Amino acid sequence: MDVRNTVDGSLQISTDVLAKIARLAALEIDGVADVSSGTMQSVQGILSKASLQKPVTVELNDGVASVQIHIISKYGCKIMPVCAKVQENVKQTIQNMTGITVSRVDVIVAGLAEAEEAQA
Repeated sequence: MDVRNTVDGSLQISTDVLAKIARLAALEIDGVADVSSGTMQSVQGILSKASLQKPVTVELNDGVASVQIHIISKYGCKIMPVCAKVQENVKQTIQNMTGITVSRVDVIVAGLAEAEEAQA
């Protein structure tokens, strides 16, 4: 949680709020179908630790944020340029809305939406 002291007290911004901002910023990018850790089809996958992973994680160290975000890409888009746009938009949006410096945004493509899923 980022804490800033003001004249009248302190201001705290939760990492959950930063994660929500990151998720919404990623969804603004054309080519992103969803922000998700991906789906596990097997019972072992459902019970594994990987299926419990959050799609967006934010770590704050000395007031500087690092973000890791899992996206589902739309079929037919160029994935690398989409990821670069997600990185830039997430970083700029968090910095503009909160004033917190973002050192890095790691984008993990966790899945691919089929053509009919991407249109829904």
